[in-house]
Amino acid sequence: MNEIHKTRSRAKDSYFVAVKLLLRDGDKLLITHDIFGAWDIPGGRIRDDQFETKLEDVLAGKVAEELGKDLKYELEGIKTTFRVEREEAGLDGKKVRIFAVGYEAKYLGGDIKPGDHHDKYEWIDLKTVDLKEYASPGGWVEQLGAYIDRQF
Repeated sequence: MNEIHKTRSRAKDSYFVAVKLLLRDGDKLLITHDIFGAWDIPGGRIRDDQFETKLEDVLAGKVAEELGKDLKYELEGIKTTFRVEREEAGLDGKKVRIFAVGYEAKYLGGDIKPGDHHDKYEWIDLKTVDLKEYASPGGWVEQLGAYIDRQF
């Protein structure tokens, strides 16, 4: 490999990859609040042992873990992407970058029960929400602007 290719390879960024659920009930979208104090979107990162697992199955596991097994929804496909940079508590505050795909889903019912890493949830109105109210360092909710713009 020549020096130009080596230099270009070193300049490439590394990302964690996540799957997120954009759970809709009409114009309302479900967001969660995590125990670290940030507003979040249900879902999470793909673990190293899930490399060959279908993304939809990874997401289903994350949703059951974060919102409970009683939640019913119909997955409608990938509707947006996100890029977030944040300090990672599990890595002693090291900054990490995360790329995520956002799957939209229709809420069909069932009880929502926040899991161990979330303390509450809220349905936000996509037509009137001020995303600045949900801003937090490395947060996900404020990344919804482009998604909302495409909806209305």
